[in-house]
Amino acid sequence: MTVVVMMGVSGVGKTTVGRRLAEALGCGYAEGDSYHPAANVEKMRTGTPLEDADRWPWLHAMAADIDRWRAEGKGMVLACSALKRAYRGILIGDRQDVRLVQLTGEEALIRSRIAARKHEYMPASLLISQLATLEPPAADERPIVVDVRDAPETCVAQILGALEEVRPS
Repeated sequence: MTVVVMMGVSGVGKTTVGRRLAEALGCGYAEGDSYHPAANVEKMRTGTPLEDADRWPWLHAMAADIDRWRAEGKGMVLACSALKRAYRGILIGDRQDVRLVQLTGEEALIRSRIAARKHEYMPASLLISQLATLEPPAADERPIVVDVRDAPETCVAQILGALEEVRPS
């Protein structure tokens, strides 16, 4: 089974597409936000961007679960911003059975989605810092890049097609 890390800025659809992808794959789903310690949540709630020092324990907790899922042979989809290459290095590294999916879209579309939703602690103002932090994945990270202007079902179909292309026959 494969572990898929859904990455992207807030509002791009990681949860929506990730849950539907997990359902299509017949596997579990995990929300990266649930791994944040209370101090991180409070920072974000007040509109303060997280720093790398805030993120390292969060990333290592998710990486530990990724390794556990892999050891158990459990397929999972994990939604996590994973904005920097260094963060993805912790989550994916040289784990060939962990795939990266980057959800991307026009800033105006993402802003409109954020404005239309209610998030427990992620204010729209943090999108600016997330876009500034974002390091798009390089080819050697083997990303599946999906533009979210399409419906979630279309995004899932694109991801499934890309995953199928790399599975051994």
